[in-house]
Amino acid sequence: MRDYAKVMPTFWTGETGKAIRRRGPEGVICALYLMSSPASNMLGLYYQPILYMAHETGLGVERASEGLRVCIEEGLCSYDEGSEFVWVHEMATFQIGKGLKASDNRCVGVQRDYDSLPDNPFLGAFFDRYKADFHLTRRRGSEGPSRPLSSQEQEQEQEQEEEQSSLRSDSQPPADAVDLLPDAPQAATVHPHPGGKTAEIVLAAYHQLLPSCQRIVVLNPKRQRRVLAADKLARQLCRQLGWEYDAAAFWQAYFEQCAADPWLRGDVPNPNNPRWKQNLDVLLAEDRFAQIMDQAVTALGDAA
Repeated sequence: MRDYAKVMPTFWTGETGKAIRRRGPEGVICALYLMSSPASNMLGLYYQPILYMAHETGLGVERASEGLRVCIEEGLCSYDEGSEFVWVHEMATFQIGKGLKASDNRCVGVQRDYDSLPDNPFLGAFFDRYKADFHLTRRRGSEGPSRPLSSQEQEQEQEQEEEQSSLRSDSQPPADAVDLLPDAPQAATVHPHPGGKTAEIVLAAYHQLLPSCQRIVVLNPKRQRRVLAADKLARQLCRQLGWEYDAAAFWQAYFEQCAADPWLRGDVPNPNNPRWKQNLDVLLAEDRFAQIMDQAVTALGDAA
């Protein structure tokens, strides 16, 4: 997390700032957040899930999405839903400067930070915009922004289709299968694995507290690994805090936190893909899990 960020006073008097302000408070809040987000960097090109913006601004998903749309339409930034990367177009100018000399050590720092960024659709455009100001020498990226459906949602849609195909082609469950969902259809089976009891606890809490989310019928190997990795992190954190880890209590608290947010509990549809449903894979993905887990641990601590 950055120690500080510059927010230029001219935001309030410049054309872009005034245009955003005319369209309501959501855009203003999101603009100021993008310039000072805990995830931001001096380049203004960084990973920024809308969920984090919604939580940290207090706007909620719907209003945060509207505020971000205003910022995009008024030219403050660009956003790619697939990679969840944002580029605040003039942030590097505000945070670093412009027209630096080639001997300025800041130019080396900018190139280093640029080279270390994960792949995202704005790398080429950033280089083209700032190569003269910062004497950049190595250009990256040629891909454009992804289509509105996020890459993670694409992956989950594909997994859902593969799951249904697997059920259709395998009408008889394997003899050694373990049924984790006694109230699911007869074909709803999972293959045994070392973390079977853990998975049973996680799935029971997930289905009980988030009935609007996608029901897990088959616990495939990828989901098994994700569940076990998330449970391992939960154990490590509780150990660091000096707590005795109770899997049932932790996952109850975790999914209760999810249930408190309309998007996480599956009540916010995706307008770009009506077939997509909120699901366990998204809720346990690393970029979501840490934030929700912090909230769950706080809830457990308050109850202790």
